[in-house]
Amino acid sequence: MKKLIQEKTHFLNDMLDGLKITHPELDVIADAVVVRQSKKQSGVALVSGGGSGHEPAHAGYVAEGMLDAAVCGEVFTSPTPDKVLEAIKAVDNGDGVLLIVKNYAGDVMNFEMAQEMAEMEGIRVETVIVRDDIAIDVVEQRRGVAGTVLVHKYAGYLSERGTSITEIKEKIEAFLEGVRSIGMALTPPAVPTTGQYGFDIEDTEMEIGIGIHGEKGLERTAVEPVKAIAKRLIETLETEVTASELVVMVNGMGGTPLSELNIVTKYVSEVLEEKGKTVKRWFIGDYMTSLDMQGFSLTFAPYDKAVVEALNAPTTSHYFNN
Repeated sequence: MKKLIQEKTHFLNDMLDGLKITHPELDVIADAVVVRQSKKQSGVALVSGGGSGHEPAHAGYVAEGMLDAAVCGEVFTSPTPDKVLEAIKAVDNGDGVLLIVKNYAGDVMNFEMAQEMAEMEGIRVETVIVRDDIAIDVVEQRRGVAGTVLVHKYAGYLSERGTSITEIKEKIEAFLEGVRSIGMALTPPAVPTTGQYGFDIEDTEMEIGIGIHGEKGLERTAVEPVKAIAKRLIETLETEVTASELVVMVNGMGGTPLSELNIVTKYVSEVLEEKGKTVKRWFIGDYMTSLDMQGFSLTFAPYDKAVVEALNAPTTSHYFNN
């Protein structure tokens, strides 16, 4: 396996050092917590994070109009509670801290422990858990995937407007009721810290419903033309997102060229048009990746004028296409 790394044990630190060079508006504290250089003096502070390997999530969204801090674990590994606590304490300004957590057992447990520790120190902390991956039937077990990035943006907009922590949590949870995602993969991710591939798959196969850590999907089948793949994913999403007007994210998994994401977008648009659906806002690009896995995910959210206003609002993030 050939990877552009110095030493596999330094993957996270080297990555964050590189991030600081090109983003002087950011700082790294406690070795693994990315924060804004200029701390927000008022408004609810937003903290997210998780294992590395999903870049630009989540450190790339630490910016005005989005997150105040991102806690970075090792590759595909949850950050520890003490690091999450460091993030909470660093960004708290007295207006409360909202944790945005993807629904993985390690993330949920460690962010929850950090919340309890912060509350013992008198900091108000609330949590929203993202469960947008429709590939899992049981809602409580659904994974948090690319829809999380839309949450960062919506919550960031609300915070910038001075919305209270209670109201932000209510609005985000209401938004998440309608957000659904599903992914597919042609190839596995190559994990640089282990020197192993995330899973095995034949050159003639694709995985439908894949997770962002290479978790098993809904089915493995022969590779199809892209319109057939788009139709397959859309019809799965349609079982729960029935709105005729949509916000759609076509998210690259890290190894998919932009040219192919644009091709995917063409055929997603065609299938939706055939079904009488209108896309009011598109997001195309790498938002929540899986190292260098080739594939894409689709995220649907019912169109809502207030939500789209939030998604269109300015942010200084270099990685959020608005």
